[in-house]
Amino acid sequence: MTVETAPRMTLHDDSVPERLVAALQDYGEPLPALEEIEAFGTCFDRFGDARVILLGEATHGSAEFYRARAAITRRLIERHGFSIVAVEADWPDAARIDDYVRHNARRPWRGPAFTRFPAWMWRNEDVAAFVRWLHHHNESCMADQRVSFHGLDIYSLGQSIHAVLDYLDTHDQQAAKQARQRYGCLTPWQDNPALYGQMAIRAQSDSCENAAVAQLRDLLAQRLHALHDDGEAWFDAVQNARVVRAAEQYYRIMYRGTNESWNLRDRHMFATLQALLTHRGDAAKAVVWAHNSHVGNAAATAMGWEGQFNIGELCRMAHGDDAVLIGFGTDRGTVAAASTWDGPMEVKALRPARPDSYEHAFSRAGLACSLTEWRHGNPLLREQLSTPLRERAVGVIYRPETELASHYFEASLADQFDAFVWFEQTKAVAPLGPEHPHGAPETWPFGL
Repeated sequence: MTVETAPRMTLHDDSVPERLVAALQDYGEPLPALEEIEAFGTCFDRFGDARVILLGEATHGSAEFYRARAAITRRLIERHGFSIVAVEADWPDAARIDDYVRHNARRPWRGPAFTRFPAWMWRNEDVAAFVRWLHHHNESCMADQRVSFHGLDIYSLGQSIHAVLDYLDTHDQQAAKQARQRYGCLTPWQDNPALYGQMAIRAQSDSCENAAVAQLRDLLAQRLHALHDDGEAWFDAVQNARVVRAAEQYYRIMYRGTNESWNLRDRHMFATLQALLTHRGDAAKAVVWAHNSHVGNAAATAMGWEGQFNIGELCRMAHGDDAVLIGFGTDRGTVAAASTWDGPMEVKALRPARPDSYEHAFSRAGLACSLTEWRHGNPLLREQLSTPLRERAVGVIYRPETELASHYFEASLADQFDAFVWFEQTKAVAPLGPEHPHGAPETWPFGL
């Protein structure tokens, strides 16, 4: 890892509306230190009546965001009956964590988990600490009351094909043979699916779409019998078949433009969340961990104005006030990120926020760590947060040299989120090494 030094920007005190800064000072609530896990989580009891709570992050590589989400989620599980944790990760990799935290027999694995770029996003010390806690929390729960852990994303084409075939090998040999024939169209590309998309465009020939759809349809047709026989295994196979279907579409259209591929991905993540809620029953409640760009209402941002939607917007449409969207932000510090796609992780200096951004307004308000919420009224605060300003988004790549073009977009915070968690300074996540933590059992999901 390397640490880069970023020059400090010259900030101007009159760059954001004074009334906005004053409102953030008046309505911002100081939060306890993250080390005070229970006290920190208690501050979020006000949202416990929701069915879905979406917790964001302004970067994929800041430790405070992970630790805060863990503390909030612990409280929601212990005191408010939340039973699902769904994260911006691949379904098969997250299934290993699910097996571990719910004390289930391990599903067959194909290679190590969470090693695809960006490995540090989930393979880090803060996620590992939360997983350990969830494993111990579930020990005293009845099997059907244990909190589950799932991935929502679509990038696991090869792993998901393997999971579907393994399920069918165990339950229906003839169906497994037919599935291998169908997926044979995709298997040459399963470890580098972007090449499949290039081939489909160049060849302008029949894609593998019909085969992926047919396989998913066949699994869904087994629903009544499978739920009676082995419902959890069937549900896992169906979700993997849905990933294969979505991934085939995604890689086939990703070269057409960002809007279509973005919308397909978020539609799949939302559909997966809905499937989880349905599968776990009417009393199920879910916490989602994903980037701000996914959990905030896209209709209130430049993304939405340009034709993109996301999980947050779809949850708002489907669940109304039963969905709570909470954004996270920071001004400066360090962040774990790469300089290019598939590049090595670096610890980079995060530049202080631009003077025309919401982050700068929060920084000027003077609270080092705070919760600002407007779900329960606060019309004056909503009015001030309705002013469109720039907002920063850092994913797995951070390019400080082109920060304005690469990482800022316009948004109206009042309509994008219901609340905002602020850390004035953050530090990079600490990635796990290749070994599982000392003393952890061999079922440990991050072990190699």
